Amino acid sequence: MGRLYPCPRGRQRHLPRVRAGQADPARSEEPRQVRGDRRQELRRLQAPAACRHPLRNRPVSKFLRFALWSLVASVLGFAVLTHHSSAAGSREDFPAKLSQWKLIQRAGDRLAAAPSGVTYELATPLFTDYALKWRVLFIPNGQKAAYNPDRAFDLPVGTVIAKTFYYPVAPVDHTGESADVLKARPSDYQDGVGGLRLAHVRLMETRLLVHRAGGWVALPYVWDEDQRDATLERVGDAIPLTMVDGTERKDFVYVVPNANDCANCHAPNFTTGEINHIEPIGIKARHLNRDFPGKFGTINQLTRLQRLGYLSGAPAVASAPRNVDWHDERLPVDARARSYLDINCSHCHSPVGAARTTGLWFDQGHEHGADWASPRRIGVCKQIVAGGHGGGGLPFDVAPGEPEKSILLYRLRSNVPGTMMPEIGRSLVHAEGIALVRSWIERMEGQCRLASEQ
Repeated sequence: MGRLYPCPRGRQRHLPRVRAGQADPARSEEPRQVRGDRRQELRRLQAPAACRHPLRNRPVSKFLRFALWSLVASVLGFAVLTHHSSAAGSREDFPAKLSQWKLIQRAGDRLAAAPSGVTYELATPLFTDYALKWRVLFIPNGQKAAYNPDRAFDLPVGTVIAKTFYYPVAPVDHTGESADVLKARPSDYQDGVGGLRLAHVRLMETRLLVHRAGGWVALPYVWDEDQRDATLERVGDAIPLTMVDGTERKDFVYVVPNANDCANCHAPNFTTGEINHIEPIGIKARHLNRDFPGKFGTINQLTRLQRLGYLSGAPAVASAPRNVDWHDERLPVDARARSYLDINCSHCHSPVGAARTTGLWFDQGHEHGADWASPRRIGVCKQIVAGGHGGGGLPFDVAPGEPEKSILLYRLRSNVPGTMMPEIGRSLVHAEGIALVRSWIERMEGQCRLASEQ
């Protein structure tokens, strides 16, 4: 058995074993920009000792080494960002513990939200390594959000959006001490209306989006190993886990983003250069226009927000845009695939997103012009803008009837940095999402021709 590196005293860290003879990503020159607890953390990783915690006695895979190096790079990037940025809250002190917000706290066998919170769900949620999510919206008393048909609602200052990520675990392990998590089944999902039931659940993180006078601030809170509270980790975290799916087991790294990473997806407009300005993604009409249980029973979420006095200016539900549940096989494959690509890809792939220069747009909002839904805008017979291994040598983003010749499917199936899409936010391949996109492409009609052949 290889030599083990130490478990730091105090709050335990989710770090893997490094065997003798392997490169240790933690043993690099300490970045000068890293301050406070993270600097201490890097020092602790370099001290010899034995650690027998089950989360740490794990071989370091190539992907895990990449993830840990990415975490160190994130530390550097975050330090530079907070040193130079004037973004809202970059120098503001926020509570070190999630419980100090008095919004979400553990109460017995449940994770409970304050009475002012409104639990909600999206029509199609973002894929994050099969993690389940519990979403709660807190709008200040007497304030209202302003409806927008395409963009995120204009939420008042003081609003907090909380999203808790969790996995089901085996009944014999409900303390969070094991690295094993279960691939979620439909029966594992909780609406969380009366709080999140914690029996057989492993809490991973709770992300807060806080609206200050200067803009939105992203705060990642990582749940402690005793699952009693969560600690603010501005520089993120990398947590090695094993996904158990029946008899199959797959090691992966659950990556908690830092505040800098959040801007990669939550910056609404990369054309202005204000990449530190962020806003919510899910609080849009098309994502919320669905029925969900809560106060007043199981009703449309837009209707609930209006009845609670939290939303103004919304039209009749039938007139509001609506994405569909990508799981619902009763619905057309095209609608399901478009909703899936919208929530997973459009924060970058839009006319104003980070991937705007690709010309591949999956945003289903109408704000960007009349051709937002044209076949070429969603990649049909569109030749790639740039070459390289990221496209797998394939010429078209989407080749109708030929999913195996489509770059879109190739990148969704990849787990290789520089090729995989989405490029952040996941370590695992979403098999069910890929099956949907494959079916969508198979049903398309038409034949692509290279520009040189036309």
